[in-house]
Amino acid sequence: MILAILAFLGGAFTILSPCILPVLPFVFARTEQPFARSTLPLLAGMAVTFAAIATLAAFGGAWAVHVNDYGRIAAMALLALSALALLSRRFAAWATRPLVALGGRLQSGSGAGARRGVLPSLVLGVATGFLWAPCAGPILGLILTGAALRGPSVTTSVLLLAYALGAACSLAAVAAASTRVIAALKRSFAAGEWVRRALGAAVLLAVAAIALGWDTGVLTRLSAANTNRLEQSLIDRITPAHGGGAHGGGAALAMQGAMTMSGAMSGTMSGPPHGDSAGGGSMMMAASPTPPGSPPVEGELPPLTGAIAWLNSAPLTAESLRGRVVLIDFWTYSCINCLRTLPYVKSWYQRYHDQGLVVIGVHSPEFAFEKDLANVTRAVHDLGIVYPVAVDSHYAIWQAFNNQYWPAHYFIDAQGRIRGHHFGEGDYAESEQLIRELLREAGAQQLAAAGALTRGTGAEAPADEADIGSPETYIGYARADSFASPGGLARDASRDYGAPAELDLNQWALSGPWRVEGERAVATGSGAGIEFRFRARDLHLVLGAADPRHPVAFRVRVDGRAPDADHGADVGADGSGSVAGQRLYQLLRLAHPGGEHTFEIEFERAGVQAYSFTFG
Repeated sequence: MILAILAFLGGAFTILSPCILPVLPFVFARTEQPFARSTLPLLAGMAVTFAAIATLAAFGGAWAVHVNDYGRIAAMALLALSALALLSRRFAAWATRPLVALGGRLQSGSGAGARRGVLPSLVLGVATGFLWAPCAGPILGLILTGAALRGPSVTTSVLLLAYALGAACSLAAVAAASTRVIAALKRSFAAGEWVRRALGAAVLLAVAAIALGWDTGVLTRLSAANTNRLEQSLIDRITPAHGGGAHGGGAALAMQGAMTMSGAMSGTMSGPPHGDSAGGGSMMMAASPTPPGSPPVEGELPPLTGAIAWLNSAPLTAESLRGRVVLIDFWTYSCINCLRTLPYVKSWYQRYHDQGLVVIGVHSPEFAFEKDLANVTRAVHDLGIVYPVAVDSHYAIWQAFNNQYWPAHYFIDAQGRIRGHHFGEGDYAESEQLIRELLREAGAQQLAAAGALTRGTGAEAPADEADIGSPETYIGYARADSFASPGGLARDASRDYGAPAELDLNQWALSGPWRVEGERAVATGSGAGIEFRFRARDLHLVLGAADPRHPVAFRVRVDGRAPDADHGADVGADGSGSVAGQRLYQLLRLAHPGGEHTFEIEFERAGVQAYSFTFG
């Protein structure tokens, strides 16, 4: 009963979340009709659809996400038609005629007044349920994870229903209040028709916001800032106490706040709090009483709950991993430092998997597009990762470890104790030695010989540390630095930019039509370009296309010429390439690095999204 009450309250808190804003106009739009035949069916359809999507997410796996994506497209079309019906009574009469007729057949025996409004409201509620699904917070994530771990149960169904009812009750209260507000407006100003049209305009704006991704992007990030604290306090009550981890109620994992990161390229990340992309790192071990010569104990493995999905594996738990040595790798697929550690992690898995090593990649996103399960699934396949990956889009596992860096490796022994961790790149021989020692402690015999250090290719190749003179540089205005275009950045507005005649080292500039947003810049016309004055062997740029099915061609130049032998893995010798999926693109690998160079890229048409530069 306590869990159901807490889940109900978690759903009720959804009304405080800005990502619920696109849903409110649809609720308001029905308030001029009787509650029982308009708002109530809408909320019922919304709650049932949401619960169905949540159930699919818990038991159906990754394919349910794609079902929801198609449902969102259909929902936007349906709700846009609803907005047009509010704006035009003639269109409303034409559009609702089939629904009224269908409602009459379904409810034969009811009066004409009962037929009108119930079925259209229910259908709109179903559509709204598809749009509300991305508004889920940590509590719903916990419920779904529990369902995935324990399988179907009455408890899971009750908690999902309680969550949906909590949100529906909040919306019902808002609808009741809005009824009085709208009625007062109609009495005072005789503005019924204007109110109706205003609601139609609000619905159209909401559909536009959804189509632009604000409900799962901008509004979702605002939601995290406003509601996660409330929901997290409830999660702390729901989650049973465990020995280790930030939310476990026991001794927290030893994580020093100030750490020396040799060669670290740091920058506060947009998702997890205090996240840094670490370059060269160092092996860190807490001082704990242990037998002489053995790695110290830092804490207990926290619960691995809260992932929105698991790839290459059924969901894993701390309990199910007892008896196995575990390597936890926090990463995100557009992070160059993470990509450069992957060859080593994959080689350890291949070498020691049969002797008791379990590798778990915890994918905690930096950019909003890395929260998309389809993107992560594609990246895991393309990168050749075959070990289990927990898709930690809500940072639940990240926070349980109190992690702060990408990449971060945690080494867990067969008793579920954390025996060491490492942040950033490097120290691969020491990491492998620790894995071997923990395997021997667990009883492994005749371990495979330690292999030669694995070197990746392309973007996964080790950096040229001797000649890096340029830092990771973000293009979105939230973290932009060293921007040199005259007039500065125009926030969330389209404008034509120009590049100065010369750039100083590590300065960059836009040229042509761009709209600069918080975490990215979006090309709004043909001929949009970027310039950067850098010093490094490799230059990478995180890019994406508005529609991956229609790649956008680009051309790269270095020091005013085609790159020839200096081209990167994603560029031809003539400088040609194309942007499709949202990922990191290697654009330059200088054959003879040294000195400063000017990089230029120009895109053939609109729709390209540019996020950040990294170097190697």
